[in-house]
Amino acid sequence: MKKQEVVIIGAGLVGSLLSIYMSKKGHAVTIYERRNDMRTETVEAGRSINLALSDRGIKALKEVGIIDDILGIAIPMHGRYIHTAEGIHAFQPYGKTGEFINSVSRYELNCRLMDLAEHHGVSIKFNHKCEDIDWQKNEITFHVGQDELPVVPFSLCFAADGAFSAARLAHMLHHNKFDYNQYYIDCGYKELSIPAGENNSFLLEKNALHIWPRKDYMLIALPNTDGSFTGTLFFPFEGPLSFERLTTKEAVTSFFKTTFPDVVDIIPDLADQFFNNPTSSLVTVKCFPWIRDGKFCLIGDAAHAIVPFFGQGMNAGFEDCSILNTLMDLHGDDWETILSTFQKLRKPDGDAIADLAVNNFVEMRAKTADPNFLLQKKIESKLHERHPDKWIPAYSQVTFHPEIRYSTALANSEKQESIMQMVMALPGIEEKWDSKEVEDLILAQFNSHTNNNTLHKQA
Repeated sequence: MKKQEVVIIGAGLVGSLLSIYMSKKGHAVTIYERRNDMRTETVEAGRSINLALSDRGIKALKEVGIIDDILGIAIPMHGRYIHTAEGIHAFQPYGKTGEFINSVSRYELNCRLMDLAEHHGVSIKFNHKCEDIDWQKNEITFHVGQDELPVVPFSLCFAADGAFSAARLAHMLHHNKFDYNQYYIDCGYKELSIPAGENNSFLLEKNALHIWPRKDYMLIALPNTDGSFTGTLFFPFEGPLSFERLTTKEAVTSFFKTTFPDVVDIIPDLADQFFNNPTSSLVTVKCFPWIRDGKFCLIGDAAHAIVPFFGQGMNAGFEDCSILNTLMDLHGDDWETILSTFQKLRKPDGDAIADLAVNNFVEMRAKTADPNFLLQKKIESKLHERHPDKWIPAYSQVTFHPEIRYSTALANSEKQESIMQMVMALPGIEEKWDSKEVEDLILAQFNSHTNNNTLHKQA
């Protein structure tokens, strides 16, 4: 492969990982990042956010040879730990024995990836904000200081600058047929940190993702290596129970004592955090095209920003890097083919995981404590155990089967849900859920839907 001068806009998770891939291919890589170097600054309260690293992301990290560097800052989570409104606790495994996802701090992960990028020869220039791109001259104008507007030429540029990508805007404004859609869900989020106990002990079950589902909203918490948990309240912006109504410390304390009573005692500064930490929104972005002239490509959130409820935003971006790497191996220096094939493969998958993530929000906040839903999951788990070549739960397809495309998983999940809704409506399903009669019915419907092909056959 011919050595390229590669420009990456954005030193976030995807930009940093992509730079390592590119550097290991022999390219000279420079990342331009609009922010200061986060490694030299204190993390702003309420913005550390934890991520769930799963098999798609792990596959990419293994592929580029840095998995051991990352797993050292991660904590395995083997399932959901549900805290019901009635004070009942229930553990729901994510998959089969041995399958788990990993809690990792966005801040720690980003710092580690930037360190590794520099170790592999990548140059990172901070405080460089993308102002404009000249598509005739292939030059990017950055804003550095009040009177500093350096112009950087490029032969190959990747925009990894997030959901509100400045590079995407420059691409969009100079493209006469650019499709763009962004939409927000009705909930925002606020981070609430649960401190560690004595001697950095964990005040909640360590190896689980904790969920307090309350139908129209929910609280979650993911473990950190220091014994603390990063909690996130997903809550409506407006309405009878919403951010707009919780305007005093007394109102916040009263709300949490009523709704999340087991949390109040383990967050001593709850009301202070609630008002000091920012309230943020959650956006989905779908756009097209991602590429231009075999020289420019959107990647990660800049191409397909999603809400966090399937834990796949980071994993999807890391998978982008892996797919791109495979295409580089296949097509050498033919960047027209590499980028056009990348877009053709990943656009349907980006749209699919966006839809799956929104659907999972409804499941997490409203269904995880519902007895009928839990029975449905119990039936699906038993089917998967008995017929692993046919029935793979939707969550497992997305989280533990990187060989299954997101678009295939979405189509499969819609077929499965249709079958399960019919099954759950059967009279007496609570008593006969584990019977051969029910199993045979599901398999018959499954075979009818899939024309006797295995569920996870690639599209």
